[in-house]
Amino acid sequence: MKEKSLFRKNPTVWICVTALFMSFNIILSMSVFSIPVPGGHLYLNDIIICTAAIILDPVAAFLVGGVGSFLGDLFFYPAPMFVSLVTHGLQAVVISLIAHHILKKHPVLASGIGVFVGAIIMVIGYTLGRTFVYSNFETAIIKLPYEIAQAGIGAVVGMLLCWKLNFKNLFNRVIKK
Repeated sequence: MKEKSLFRKNPTVWICVTALFMSFNIILSMSVFSIPVPGGHLYLNDIIICTAAIILDPVAAFLVGGVGSFLGDLFFYPAPMFVSLVTHGLQAVVISLIAHHILKKHPVLASGIGVFVGAIIMVIGYTLGRTFVYSNFETAIIKLPYEIAQAGIGAVVGMLLCWKLNFKNLFNRVIKK
């Protein structure tokens, strides 16, 4: 956990990195960067949430995933903002905890398990949250296939960014300087 101790030694770096990822999340919450689907949009911010959760500690992951999604909804479509805070916040924390504390000798597998569990949390959380926000289960079910697609895209692209494109190692090298 070298990056965790680095962030403890330099809280300014921790704040700046967390804020940078949070701003990416807010930007990807805009309709401009979404795919129109029946019943709404398929947002790409799960990519940033998964990537940040694999790289950052659980507190930073919550800020990026939960608070970043909350602010994105607050600015652009406020109805589900509390659903986003809880769902994406829990998703990010779980991914980060699994990626950093389970199977330490196999970080790619641990990250894969984390994003899979995070995707399940996201789909269930948004389905239940939409049922509450829109007051009927049918409206939530219309969006279910797109929630699954959004979670899957976020998980796969986040894993590819971190491990196949070596973003996690590059990030750690740049931050250590």
